[in-house]
Amino acid sequence: MLGYYMRLALKSFSRNPGITALMVLAIALGIAVCVMTLTVYHAMSGNPIWWKNDRLYAVTMDNWDPKQPYSKLSPTLPPPEMTYKDARALYRSDIPERKVVTYATDGVISGVGAVPSAHVRSRVTTADFFAMFEVPFLYGNAWNRNADDPAQPVIVLSRQENDKLFGGANSVGRTLRWNDHEFRVVGVIADWFPRPRFYDLNGGNFDPAEDAFLPYGWGAALELLNNEETDCWAPEKIDTFKDFMASDCIWQQMWVELPDRSSRERMQAYMDGYWAEQRKGGRFQRPRDNRLTNVANWLRDNRVVDTDNRVLVGLAFAFLAVCLINTVGLLLAKFLNGASITGVRRALGASRRQVFMQHLIEVGALSVLGAVLGLALATLGLAAVHHLYAAAHLNRPGGYQELTHFDSVGVLWAVILALVATLAAGLYPAWRVGRLPPAIYLKSQ
Repeated sequence: MLGYYMRLALKSFSRNPGITALMVLAIALGIAVCVMTLTVYHAMSGNPIWWKNDRLYAVTMDNWDPKQPYSKLSPTLPPPEMTYKDARALYRSDIPERKVVTYATDGVISGVGAVPSAHVRSRVTTADFFAMFEVPFLYGNAWNRNADDPAQPVIVLSRQENDKLFGGANSVGRTLRWNDHEFRVVGVIADWFPRPRFYDLNGGNFDPAEDAFLPYGWGAALELLNNEETDCWAPEKIDTFKDFMASDCIWQQMWVELPDRSSRERMQAYMDGYWAEQRKGGRFQRPRDNRLTNVANWLRDNRVVDTDNRVLVGLAFAFLAVCLINTVGLLLAKFLNGASITGVRRALGASRRQVFMQHLIEVGALSVLGAVLGLALATLGLAAVHHLYAAAHLNRPGGYQELTHFDSVGVLWAVILALVATLAAGLYPAWRVGRLPPAIYLKSQ
C-alpha cells in the first residue's frame, strides 16, 4: 500500500509541478536557515572539553578596586585574570593534579634556512598546559616542569607553523631563533582548534590557538609583555618590568586540575588562606571572592554566547514557521484542486482513513525532498561563510571559520524538527480533503 501511495504522490507532483516546486523550496529555505544558525550556535555554545568539566577549574580572586567591581555588566564576578604575584603564589600549591599559569605574547621566528623572519602568535605557559587540555601532538612531546623555571630554551610549534618552517617534516631536535634567542623544537602540535578558546578568553573567544609555546620562565627572563588585555586599577608606579610583575595589574590566566571533591575543598581553603594573609598586608579590600569555576560555568560567566546569537536562533525558527505556514496554504489549495479525483476514489470504496494516509504520504515525500534540498542549501551557505572568514584570516586554520563546519548533532536535530514540523503542518490539509463529500464531485464529472 505504501508503494501505491507513493505512486499517487508522484503523479500528483507531476500534475502541479509549479506548486510542488514552490512548497519544496519553502521547506528547504526554512531548513537551510535553521541548520546554518543552529550549526554556528551549537559550535559557539558548546564545551570543547566537556569530558573534563568536573576536573578543570579556572582560578580567580577579586583583587580589584574596593570602590567598584571589575565589570559593571557582571558586578558579582571577580576579574577573569590574575596578577603575576598571585598566580605564582597559588602555583606553589601541590594540591592540584596539574596546574597552569599562562598568557599570550608576541614573537618573531627566524634562522630557519631561507624562510624569512615572521611574526608568530606565541604563548608563555607552564608544562602542564598540554596534558591538562589534552593537546594532541604530531611529533615529539611537551617539555617537563623542570624546564619552566629556570626556563630552558625549548619550544613547541603548531602544525601550521611547522609546515611553514620545515615543510611539515619532523622538526623535533631542530633549532630556530625566537625573538633573537635560540630554541630547540621539542614538539609539534597536531590540528587543535578548541571552540571556544576556553583556556584564554582574554583576546578573543574564537581566536585560533597560538603557533608557538614557550616555558613560563621566559616571561620574566625576556620581559615578555602580554599582547592581550591588561587591566590595572591602583595608582602604582610602574617603571620596569619587575614593577609590572609586582603590581596589582591582572594579565595572566590560571587553571588547575582537581580530580575530586576533596582536592577542590583543599584548594579552596588554600586560596582563602592566601587571601587572608594578603588582606592583613593591605590587599584584597573587597569582600572575599575566591573562585574555582569549571569550564561550563566559565563560558557562561564570560558570556561567550551573547544575546544576539540567541535572537538569531529564534529568528531562524520564526522563519521556518513562516515557511511552514505558507506550505500549509499551498498544500490545502493543491489538495482541494485535486478533490474531484479524491471523490472518485471515495466512491470506489476508499475510506477517509485511506485518503488521509495517501495525502499524508504525499506530505512526507515533500518534507523529505525539502530536507534534502535544505541540507544542500545549508552546505553551500556554510561553505560561503567559511570562505569569507578564511579569506579574512588569510586561510589560516582555526578562528571563526571553524564554526561553519557541519555539526552532526545540530544538523540532526534541525532536520528531525523540520520533518516533524512539515508532517504536522500537513495534517490539517490531509484531514480536510478526506472530509469532503464525494457526491459533489461525482455529479460534476
